[in-house]
This record gives sequence, C-alpha cells and structure tokens, in this order.
Amino acid sequence: MRVFAALDPRLPLSQVRAVARRMEALGFDGIHIPETIHDSFAVALLAAEHTSRITLRTAITLAFVRSPTVVAYGAWDLAAFSGGRFELGLGTQIKQNIEGRYGMPWSEPVARMGEYLEAVRELFAAFTSGGPVRYEGEHYRLTRMQPYFNPGPGTAVAPPVLLGAVNPGMCALAGRLADGVITHSTNSDPDYLRDVVRPALEKGAAAASRPTPGIIAAAPVATGANAESVGKERERMRRLLAFLYSTPSYKSTLVRLGLPELFDQLREMTQANQWDRLHTVMSEDVLDALLICGDYAALPDLLHERYDGLVEGVVLSAPADDGADDRLRLAIEDLRSR
Repeated sequence: MRVFAALDPRLPLSQVRAVARRMEALGFDGIHIPETIHDSFAVALLAAEHTSRITLRTAITLAFVRSPTVVAYGAWDLAAFSGGRFELGLGTQIKQNIEGRYGMPWSEPVARMGEYLEAVRELFAAFTSGGPVRYEGEHYRLTRMQPYFNPGPGTAVAPPVLLGAVNPGMCALAGRLADGVITHSTNSDPDYLRDVVRPALEKGAAAASRPTPGIIAAAPVATGANAESVGKERERMRRLLAFLYSTPSYKSTLVRLGLPELFDQLREMTQANQWDRLHTVMSEDVLDALLICGDYAALPDLLHERYDGLVEGVVLSAPADDGADDRLRLAIEDLRSR
C-alpha cells in the first residue's frame, strides 16, 4: 500500500520547504497538495525544488476556474522541473464555490470535466509531438497552438492525470479517462469504496476498454505518538469534519451511516453563519463513526483492516513534529511493505 501525506491547506509558503523535506525523510511515497488558500501549482513548485524522490500530486487543482491550456502548461512545467515526479490531480469543487467564491460559470460537472480531461490530454499530445492541437467540444474549443507557444518534444513527459471524485458519475468518468481516482475524506469508508466507487470505476473503464484505475483514499485519521497527540489531532479533525459535512454534496455519507439529522444541524448553523460552532454538534459517538483514531504503533493495522485489497494508496494529514519521527517512520514502512 502506498502512503501519501496531505499538506495542511493553510501551511505558509515559507514552511513548504521544511515540511516537504520532512515528509520525504519519513518515507512517504508522495505529497498531496491541496488548493484552498494557496495556488496548488505554486506549492508544488516549492516542494519539487526541495525534494528529490517523493511524488508530488495536486489534490486537487480546481479545473473549472482555469482554462485547460493554463493547467496543461503548469503541469508540463512541473513535470519537467521535478524530473517526472509530478502528478496532476483535478477536481470540480462545488457550484457555490465556483460561482460565489471564484465568480466563474457553473455547468453540469461530469460532462464538462470529461471534456476538460480530453482537452488536457490533447494539449499534452501536442506538447509531446510539437504539433498543433485541435479539440472541439460543447464547453471547450482549442484550435490554435503555434510553434512559438508549444514547449515542444523532449521538454517533459506528460504527467499522470487523476480525478477527485465523490459520486458515481464522476467515479465512472475517472474509470474512463483518468489514471486514478482520489476519494474525499467524507467518502473513503470501505463500504462506500466497495459498493459505489469501485463498481463505478469498473463500469467507466469497461466502457473505454481499459484497465480499471486505482483508488487513492483520503483516510480520515487522527494519529500521533501517544494518547495526548492523538487527542489533539482528534479535536482538529472534529472541526474539519464538521465543516466538510455541512456541504450538501457529502450528505449521502451521513445518510448511509444513519446520521441524516447531523447534516440538518450543520446546515442550519452554516446558514446562520455560525461557522465557529459547527464542531459542537460532533459528539464523541459521531466522531467514532467518522474517524480512524490510533497512535503510530496501531496505525498500520487500523488502515490495513479497512483498506487492504480496496485501494492503491491512502492519504494521511501531514503529521506534526511531535518528537517521535522514528516511530512514525516505522509505521509508514510497515504500511508500505504489506
């Protein structure tokens, strides 16, 4: 099982170098780079400059706020600069954020993302050959790539493209067009992966007559060197999960777990702009149902019990330095070796 570290979305750019080096030294296979308050490509560039082995994957770069050409140029540059260690993870975000936070238009996401992936692939093909590009769809039309603007063959190898997906339609699209799927921390429980994500991936892959891509699961985990560290991380995750589950797109998970009233409570609080109080409705029983908790020694067994045979890799929040890196390194080595 491959193991990835997700950077803190609010990590200051001045700290990216040190954190990326530490994640590489701990033995992680790769780093997941989110996009919330920082540009994911800027963070990936800093991490690439200060590491030498580890895979660098955006998880996820927001597609619908950028043209496919802008994304293709950035991904191509990062692939070249990192020596082939960069992987492009794309996602849609939700309608409210695309329209209200970014001021960009929204449309049916699955069909649009399908065109987006196809367009990026066409651009990579043009960069690889040094030739022209032609892609015409309902949402995107690319017909112009003069040699002056083409980075040209030999400058990089096209990076893998993964898709962030929650619902069956997007998972099926990943099966048809992507090199892998990155699940959200709200839909990474084993039952959902087994009953929804895997069948949708297989359906999409079969339609395209291609192998089924792997699943990278963003496991909701609270871990640390000891009970105190685990407890602190549990409280951080209480706040994060409360925010995430206030989003309508993730309500289905709570319904499946028999917690539909929790979404109603969270939604009512967000509509009243009570963002700082969301965590107060996340009881200990609810948190136990949503979160994997255990110290470094217990972590390999906890994750393998849930994910063995289901996923290609798991994603953990980049752990804070609690003075027990030797124990964390052993846990990561154990996870990777099974």
